[in-house]
Amino acid sequence: MAGVNAMEKKLAEYKCDTNEAICLKLVRFPEDVEDEGTSFHPEYSHQIYGDDEVAFGYKGLQIQLFYTAGNLSTLFKVKYSSKVTEAFDCVEPDDIEGKIREIVPAGFTCNADDFISLLEKEANFKPFGTLLHTYTVHSEEAGELTYQIHKADITCPGFHEYHERLQTFLMWFIETASFIDADDDRWDFFLVFEKYNKDGETLYATVGYMTVYNYYVYPDKTRPRVSQMLILPPFQGEGHGAQLLEAVHRFYCSLPKVQDITGEHLAEDPSESYVKLRDYVLVKLCQGLPSFAVDKLRLGFSADMAKEAQDKNMPGECMKFCA
Repeated sequence: MAGVNAMEKKLAEYKCDTNEAICLKLVRFPEDVEDEGTSFHPEYSHQIYGDDEVAFGYKGLQIQLFYTAGNLSTLFKVKYSSKVTEAFDCVEPDDIEGKIREIVPAGFTCNADDFISLLEKEANFKPFGTLLHTYTVHSEEAGELTYQIHKADITCPGFHEYHERLQTFLMWFIETASFIDADDDRWDFFLVFEKYNKDGETLYATVGYMTVYNYYVYPDKTRPRVSQMLILPPFQGEGHGAQLLEAVHRFYCSLPKVQDITGEHLAEDPSESYVKLRDYVLVKLCQGLPSFAVDKLRLGFSADMAKEAQDKNMPGECMKFCA
């Protein structure tokens, strides 16, 4: 029995927390590759490595998934200090690489030098689709930073491959994430990019995105619903989610073929943080309607509020703020 317990303890040394082992990075400059300070880690890895989020068979495991900041060209490497088969016969480690390959599309490199050479091509990357909105965010370190929100669809050249790389982030940061059938032409994609300068050239970095499905409403209208939304961790807490959600609402509210954007269609299985963000944006949208002016709000809810919100295809949730 003592021997069994000793063996279990030794084998336990080869277990790794996959959320800690996975290192994600958005790379703009060659020096970022070796800079550990630019790495971030998943919140979830259960869909890839099981509910325990543990990988067996390695000590000092590090799974590197580095992306060029704009086009998301990918470096995939696995490092470890020792492997269980080197110390124990007939004990097999988990297939770490195979599980990652199930979600990361083909075309990645495993060579750091090749990856760095891909950074030189980032100047050729331009945002997909149509520009909807531009805004700025003040940074104490960098000053005024410019961001753009674009609407794209699967017909944009190169977008299908780009989206396959982008959606892998969902698995790490949305607990119930799933990949969509992007070839369905009812999907709309809204992308956020940072516009920045590097050596005198204008480049773009991926910040986040949202997918929206347009449901059919008889006889000739649609009802859009947010499917999934993600702002990448290096950009979280800067107001990009609110900018994106507001731009998307304004876009659909301006379309005559949109029947409505009702409460139940605002998002699939929304998180608590998303619900708070949505409520904030809806209040802001309501403030822009004449019937929601401060002096009229003091008088309470009115039929004019309901009618104007309905005429503007505003979500039904707007009404709860006046009740």
